[in-house]
Amino acid sequence: MTDKPTVLFVCVHNAGRSQMAAGFLRELGGGDIDVLSAGSAPKDQINPVAIEAMAEEGIDIADNTPKVLTVDAVKVSDVVITMGCGDVCPIFPGKRYEDWVLDDPAGQGIEAVRPIRDEIRRRVEALLLDLAPSQGAA
Repeated sequence: MTDKPTVLFVCVHNAGRSQMAAGFLRELGGGDIDVLSAGSAPKDQINPVAIEAMAEEGIDIADNTPKVLTVDAVKVSDVVITMGCGDVCPIFPGKRYEDWVLDDPAGQGIEAVRPIRDEIRRRVEALLLDLAPSQGAA
């Protein structure tokens, strides 16, 4: 891993879970970690309920755009975190892979999305402590 690790969050649509995780890591990481997100079959916009849930935490993901997962994104990443995208993520030796099993917020209301958001934050804080122990969780 380089001095500044790169983390890639991948889910199917890159419109909910991976966007929330990327938003938390950008906010909590204080610029010490490069953050990418992508999807195996990206939607054309971010899930509005995910935007609302993150806004409640003071994090704006409204201007983000879902991106398609590329081999290059995986190559440049030190850590690849998948969320329900199955076997579509390319595997390269020397990378750290984690699969976070989380409910998909697609089609759910804010009451159902909040616990997903909170679980993503908890996992991002643990990841941050592991990658940048001097940073600590905010």
